[in-house]
Amino acid sequence: MISTILQIQLPLTDPVLKFLVILLIILFIPIFSDRLKIPHLLGMIIAGVLIGPFGFNLLERDSGIILSGTTGLLYIMFMAGLEIDMNDFKKNAFKSTLLGLYGFIIPMVLGTLVGMYVLGFSIPTSVLLASMFASHTLITYPIVSKLEITKNTAVNISVGSTLITNILALLVLAIIVGMSAGEIDHNFWIKLSIKFVIFTVVILFVFPIIARAFLKRYSDNVTQYIFVLFIVFLGAILSQAAGIEAIIGAFMAGLALNRLIPRTSSLMNRIDFVGNAIFIPFFLIGVGMLIDYRAFTDLNTIIVAVTMSLIATGGKYAAAWLTQKNFRFSNDERLLIFGLTNAQAAATLAAVLVGYNIILGYDSGNEPIRLLNDSILNGTVIMILVTCTIASFATQQSAGKIALKEQTEEEPRESLEKILIPVSNPKNIDELINLSNIIKSKRNKSGLYALNIIHSNDVSPDAEKKARKLLEKAKIAASATDLDLKTILRYDINMVNGITNIIRENGITDLILGLHEKGNISDSFLGNLTESILQGSNVSTYIYRPFQPISTIKRHIVIIPEKAEYEIGFSFWLAKIWNIATNTGARIIIYSSEQTGQIIQKIYSKHPIELEFNIFKEWDDFLILARDIKIDDNLVVIMSRKNLLSYQTSMSRIPRYLNTYFQEQSLLLIYPVQKIKMGKEEMDLKNSSMLETIEKIDTIGKTIAGIFRKGNKNN
Repeated sequence: MISTILQIQLPLTDPVLKFLVILLIILFIPIFSDRLKIPHLLGMIIAGVLIGPFGFNLLERDSGIILSGTTGLLYIMFMAGLEIDMNDFKKNAFKSTLLGLYGFIIPMVLGTLVGMYVLGFSIPTSVLLASMFASHTLITYPIVSKLEITKNTAVNISVGSTLITNILALLVLAIIVGMSAGEIDHNFWIKLSIKFVIFTVVILFVFPIIARAFLKRYSDNVTQYIFVLFIVFLGAILSQAAGIEAIIGAFMAGLALNRLIPRTSSLMNRIDFVGNAIFIPFFLIGVGMLIDYRAFTDLNTIIVAVTMSLIATGGKYAAAWLTQKNFRFSNDERLLIFGLTNAQAAATLAAVLVGYNIILGYDSGNEPIRLLNDSILNGTVIMILVTCTIASFATQQSAGKIALKEQTEEEPRESLEKILIPVSNPKNIDELINLSNIIKSKRNKSGLYALNIIHSNDVSPDAEKKARKLLEKAKIAASATDLDLKTILRYDINMVNGITNIIRENGITDLILGLHEKGNISDSFLGNLTESILQGSNVSTYIYRPFQPISTIKRHIVIIPEKAEYEIGFSFWLAKIWNIATNTGARIIIYSSEQTGQIIQKIYSKHPIELEFNIFKEWDDFLILARDIKIDDNLVVIMSRKNLLSYQTSMSRIPRYLNTYFQEQSLLLIYPVQKIKMGKEEMDLKNSSMLETIEKIDTIGKTIAGIFRKGNKNN
């Protein structure tokens, strides 16, 4: 009918017209889905049904759709590995493993019994059918990613369990295929084990080395993105070579690059944007195009499809329910676990297609007898639609409630955070923006300022043109990370006066000063300039010399002076250090006094990161640290001002030490804020006793509760 009205041949063959149809779906389905109050991804699947060969036959599920859909599937798995919090992942390894075993064993047992005694299938067919129920695909993961609750423990263990369930399910597939071919012997197990070990070692240990070297050398946006795609597909190919489905390789590639692509970086923003805009919708539409409504007319297929859907859904719900009872999750978190682990797609499709193509023999009519027959093939496609639909609604409902609850628990202090970056050197603007984005207390899009100061006596048009060009470069760098950066061009008598005035006028809380990679830190810079700024304004000040991209830093070595915890600015700069670890996954190595270390350990117990403690009090022997600093480290030195509690006389020699012995490392010097305004009161440390100071810090800590990013309320 449509072809008659439009006078065009169906399915469409013109590539431009085909792509236009896909774009229209991607554009309008979210709009219609919102009006109908259904999840976007379910809308994409339904659209695939309508335009596919079993619907209006607008498009054929050709190689282009399959290629883009395969990329989308790998993208989902890769992003799941990329966005997982590795610290929580390690901490919750037992929970992930238990959920994975529940999610595998329960559907396997139920599926095998039902296949044998209800549907009347053979043992191999029943076992393979059950393995399809045991696996799951994180098809609803984009929902939790969009709502920014990926750090929730329920999400974390659901993602971690994916690796367990899918590997076990695909191992069952490999065994059944081997049995069908008569290849199951001791050599089969040896080969499978060796290939899996080699594959795992290469991806988890070799990939990060290659990626770190590449990202350090090449900063071009397009080049970095293409490299990431290359890594994803290389991991998928290696996975297939090891006899495992490609999705496992993509997921493990995400784990391998996890620490090298910060969640707040421009590269992560591009990965997320392209995946959600193009590849993932292609995959969802492609899944919909597999669904044949005519299968519903066959009673045997309907029985198989209903049975499969009930077992798959019931088994995953039981796993989520047991996990909730074991670890005392809330009802919303149980529903979220169920929503993330119920959808069937990738491994299920792989298993059913492999089983369908295994021919056991031929009947009297010379028709092939398949391991998985036509009813199971059609029933699987229906099961995919049913489980994806249920999972979509479950995830949307539970994730929305959890996100709303976490938003209401956030403290207002974070929204007052404002970071100022004076820009003067085009070569370090990108890294200054990256640092400011990484140390932010949350991913709010505002609160970032770039400043360029022109001397009031300089009235040449070239000066203003150059200044605006630098500010525009900063704005572009910020927009790449989805940040709203406000640019300020100011005429003033000198840099110090301009910076301090802007700080007061805009309520700036943090100041980031940058040095060029090859620039030296002079005594005058740390003395006259910094002290003038600190005297003229009261903000946490960071002096940063990036020797390499911050995303490629392996360790941040933090040197803390004795009694630093007694100063009011302690909690503020420590929160930034925590954010660096949280957003990059890099290891933090603390050198401090034993008393300072005890306080930090208390924070660590509630907010775990990659952290190591070392007792260090002799600042006169500062150079002994040089032997422990490596090329991929960032040296962070907490400074102080004269007459303050944590001041060390040897701090005056820090510039000479850094210039002489730490020329090939990134450096970050931090001058903590010394006064805090709270309403009409201003807290000053200079005349406070230690006891009073501790009380003030405790008061401030309550006021800015949550300044350390919450890993999870269940931790």
